[in-house]
Amino acid sequence: MSETTRDETAAHAAAGTAQIQTGPVMAFLRLAGGYFLREKGARSLGAGLLALTLLQILIQIRFNLWNRDFFNALENRDRDAFLWQMVLFLGLAGASMITAVYQLYVKQLVQLRWREWLTKRLLDLWMTNARHYQLERAGESNNPDQRIAEDARLSVDLAVDFATGLFNSAIMLCAFIGILWTISGALNLTIGGREITIPGYMVWAALIYATIGSVLTFFVGRPMVRLNTERMAKEADFRFSLVRARESSEGIALIGGESDERRGLVQTFVHVATSVRNLMRSQRNLMWLTSAYGMLTSVFPTVVAAPSYFSGAITLGGLMQIGSAFGSVQASLNWFVDNFPRLAEWRSSVERLLSFRESLRVIEEMVAEPDQPTIVRVEEPEGEEERVAFRDVQVAFSNGSVVIAEATAKIRAGERVLVKGESGTGKSTLFRAFAGIWPWGSGEIFMPPRDATMFMPQRPYLPLGTLRGALSYPKPPETVTNEVAAAALARVGLSHLEEKLDEDGRWDQMLSLGEQQRLGFARLLIQKPRWIFMDEATAALDEENQDAMMRLVVDELPDSALISIGHRPGLEAFHERTLHLQRGPEGARLAMRTPARVLKTRKIKIRNPFRRRARVTV
Repeated sequence: MSETTRDETAAHAAAGTAQIQTGPVMAFLRLAGGYFLREKGARSLGAGLLALTLLQILIQIRFNLWNRDFFNALENRDRDAFLWQMVLFLGLAGASMITAVYQLYVKQLVQLRWREWLTKRLLDLWMTNARHYQLERAGESNNPDQRIAEDARLSVDLAVDFATGLFNSAIMLCAFIGILWTISGALNLTIGGREITIPGYMVWAALIYATIGSVLTFFVGRPMVRLNTERMAKEADFRFSLVRARESSEGIALIGGESDERRGLVQTFVHVATSVRNLMRSQRNLMWLTSAYGMLTSVFPTVVAAPSYFSGAITLGGLMQIGSAFGSVQASLNWFVDNFPRLAEWRSSVERLLSFRESLRVIEEMVAEPDQPTIVRVEEPEGEEERVAFRDVQVAFSNGSVVIAEATAKIRAGERVLVKGESGTGKSTLFRAFAGIWPWGSGEIFMPPRDATMFMPQRPYLPLGTLRGALSYPKPPETVTNEVAAAALARVGLSHLEEKLDEDGRWDQMLSLGEQQRLGFARLLIQKPRWIFMDEATAALDEENQDAMMRLVVDELPDSALISIGHRPGLEAFHERTLHLQRGPEGARLAMRTPARVLKTRKIKIRNPFRRRARVTV
């Protein structure tokens, strides 16, 4: 990869990061807001949530009026009015409970459906055209599992909470400011011999009180955004280390590396603990402020309105109504104060989610650019004779260093070609370029249609689920019948697995690597592709089993082309020619030669290749 390309990629990432920093809310809406524009029923569901929120506000307004009438009945010792207010309270309480229950249910439904939509979109972006693989190789990925599972959930859930909270606060503020302005009346003060009248003085008191609290909260709690981001990153790294240790448990146990692995895990957790402690200190400082602020809020309106009560300007019910209205106005104005820690957490999740999307965008644009000289272009010509052809192909690593300097060759349909070379000459990287998942390099590769090819890496991928699903992958399990599956397993010496076709399991852990490779050959026999690409697909087999598997390919799929990467003895006998990657100072170069001894293709019927070894005629 050229320096120019790396600079352009860095510029793309920097631009995306700047966009995230300047407008996380707008950037999040551009990423996730399409749910309400494109998904059927999304806007109706959102409107229903807002309607229920508005209904709950109307009930709270009626409660405020009830508060006045109830305490006036007590002050006047009016028994009938008191009993009526109790009946009214039961009705309002029942309406409030029903509304609250359905409001919560609809809100959770909006959160779930929005998360489903966003998760599917992220999976489509990540699990398409090998972007998931390219992200890992380019070093752009930082725990994509957490971004898709955890950050998407938090971003959506908190966004819905904040949207409904802001809507509720705005409507409550408008409604109760009017009530508070009306019932609080004017405050007359004498300052320096001059009389000053402040209309609706409780409204101004609430505004000043909330403004002071919001400003103090912002400055005290501002570091929490950065500290939340750091904590989530360290937690993700620790979780990744644990998963990696679990998946590599056999290697760790065999080499006796538990103490070293434990040291590494403990050190990773130390970073987690440090980030959590830093966040705890910030939360402690904010808690001092919010606790004091909350304590004052409970008495502040009563203290401010007490002079009017003692002068007889307002009744006890009026005083209670002022306190209730002030509390509602204060709660609306204090929304920022009360939600600042959650806002910090939400922003951290959104920024991680947006950076993940930005990394995908950088990879997507780099691969999709038609005139980009640093991209290996894999094309599937239509209406032409199927072939694998590559011309002036240069393959590089994602950091720009060249591994294959030049490669030009053509492989016709039905040919069997072996690619050999020393370790580190780029054989497997060329294999990935054939598959279209390695974009770093230059030149052209012409490939047959994707549905006519099968790629067999050294460790076959066995998905979670049934053994039948592993045999049919990537097609649905129901496409493989019992008879076909049993025959394929028998041909590769795995007849003992026939009874477990529909058992769920971690087959990548339950089977040895040799059995997994033979299962890969069984999958090959079932799917019968016209083009077969193997990368050390027999490396875990002994020579006898390797010969048996390769013999199966030659006998069962005589018209299929075979391109193999390997260095095991005996592989050349199953190929017609060899492409040899020779190491050079500026990268490996491709040389071609025909093996002196080539296997003569002829049908040999073998009931079980592991009971009777085919004789190789040369």
